[in-house]
Amino acid sequence: MLLIPAIDLKDGHCVRLKQGEMGDATVFSEDPAAMARHWVTLGARRLHLVDLNGAFAGKPKNEAAIKAILNEVGDEIPVQLGGGIRDLDTIERCLDDGLQYVIIGTAAVKNPGFLHDACGAFPGHVIVGLDAKDGKVAVDGWSKMTGHDVIDLAKKFEDYGVEGIIYTDIGRDGMLTGVNIEATVKLAQALRIPVIASGGIASLKDIKALCAVQSEGIMGAITGRAIYEGKLDFKKAQAEADKLSAKLSSS
Repeated sequence: MLLIPAIDLKDGHCVRLKQGEMGDATVFSEDPAAMARHWVTLGARRLHLVDLNGAFAGKPKNEAAIKAILNEVGDEIPVQLGGGIRDLDTIERCLDDGLQYVIIGTAAVKNPGFLHDACGAFPGHVIVGLDAKDGKVAVDGWSKMTGHDVIDLAKKFEDYGVEGIIYTDIGRDGMLTGVNIEATVKLAQALRIPVIASGGIASLKDIKALCAVQSEGIMGAITGRAIYEGKLDFKKAQAEADKLSAKLSSS
């Protein structure tokens, strides 16, 4: 079970939002590259970047901060980026800069043809982020609910050739209320590609609960507010996850 620290970028700073509200941002660092180094030093094996300005503008806006992070740690561990990735040129530029994965969210739902083309042009590098509430997908920074069933949509995207799905329960993100294990497992069971859980991780209890069901196809979990506010000790949590994973795979 991979624990993936989130670095959310707004105006060049590392921040966290509550339930996707841009006006409700807490700045955790003025130096995102130093923050990236911090998590790698503590044992992170992948980083999750979100360009918050980019998500709202429809194109990457924190490129200087992203490049600084890649210069700092990009040759040591894979780095993935979401937010404002809406065309093939942007994907190509991201991968050329050293990103391992791009995450397509709203654009995948609104323009599945683009996602299909992206999977064809950049196989192995495209992840889809699906944000859902009560089993239905939300788009546009969670401001609009769609009628799409999250499992149906994920299966369609799996057929396109996406590398994995990041599943966020938007009722829980940034709220430290625990992961929606049941919904995450249900999605993972329906797919052959791996699922990464996101939203709501509050404590070691959540990590243990995810490790217990990882054999269903859950490869990792993105964690943000809990590790920034000290509610979850990242180093200890990853060590515990590794121990539990080893125990489960040997039993």
